[in-house]
Amino acid sequence: MEYRKDNKLEAIPLSENLSFVAQTHAHDLTEHYKFNVANVCNPHSWSSKGKWSSCCYTSDHKKSACMWAKPKELTGYPGNGYEILYYSSGGANAQEGLDGWKVSPAHNPLIINSGIWANVKWKAVGIGIYGTYGMVWFGEETDPASPALCNQ
Repeated sequence: MEYRKDNKLEAIPLSENLSFVAQTHAHDLTEHYKFNVANVCNPHSWSSKGKWSSCCYTSDHKKSACMWAKPKELTGYPGNGYEILYYSSGGANAQEGLDGWKVSPAHNPLIINSGIWANVKWKAVGIGIYGTYGMVWFGEETDPASPALCNQ
């Protein structure tokens, strides 16, 4: 949120539901995803090893809805979720993730509402770090499970 503040943007309320989805996905990826260039399914994919529908997210984004719908599928969150993630073979950490996303033309716009995200108002954010993956989930709907967790 400090990075958003530095860019003259409001803080995004922390979401219990989106944080659950982020943490669940970080566990799933760390435990079940094999990171390699030959894999057709990129890390936005979900395995078949949990209480969710499996999802193969391809680089052409044709199956992006399978990822966007995970907050509704796994929690009481009322809208879609949009995920940014990163992998670190040495173990994920928040600062390394943020530093990478700041210089990424695909990820930074979500964080600072620029480009195709300029007219979007994020009303919820969830964070998950586990093992080799870190991620942030953004949502356009207020999280009904998190009314007291805001702007901190």
